[in-house]
Amino acid sequence: MPFTLSGFCEYREEIRKSRFITLAGPIGSPAEAQAFIEQHSDLNATHNCWAWKLGDQYRSNDDGEPGGTAGRPILAAIEAQDCDQVAVLVIRWYGGIQLGTGGLARAYGGGANKCLQGAPKVELISRVPVSCACGFGELVLVKLRVAELGGLVLEESFTGNGVDLKLAIGEAQIETLQLQLADLSRGRILLQR
Repeated sequence: MPFTLSGFCEYREEIRKSRFITLAGPIGSPAEAQAFIEQHSDLNATHNCWAWKLGDQYRSNDDGEPGGTAGRPILAAIEAQDCDQVAVLVIRWYGGIQLGTGGLARAYGGGANKCLQGAPKVELISRVPVSCACGFGELVLVKLRVAELGGLVLEESFTGNGVDLKLAIGEAQIETLQLQLADLSRGRILLQR
């Protein structure tokens, strides 16, 4: 089950006189990922290397480090921690001692890994769209049942007879919700895919 971060996190370490600060945060779009990187990059640092993952989209950047020694190890750390919808930025201030390509990959990937290990995470729930119709008097209880099962009300349209709802709920919770709504309405409320 993939996870995202519930907030911003930071990890600092010094490796052979080079200072590394790793910053990670949740993102909802490629534009948010770029905004996160631009907002937190330090232009006075030697390198601002980053990676982000959003579903099947991902990007990484070595920012002047030898190819494949920074961005890809950061992305590998995101995937190793089973994270999604996450951006990670590692800022380096060069300390005068060469780390070598293996040392760079370990420093960037290791910093990202340690940052994500200590980050507050929330489970990403894959939801499927469903719809139903209910009476005005049942609306509050229907919304409550949906929220209790981790679902979302995407849209509500008021009609002459009640309310048409578009919902998003986890596949495993559909049957439970259907039973609860049937009990609530004496079998009138039916979920439709």
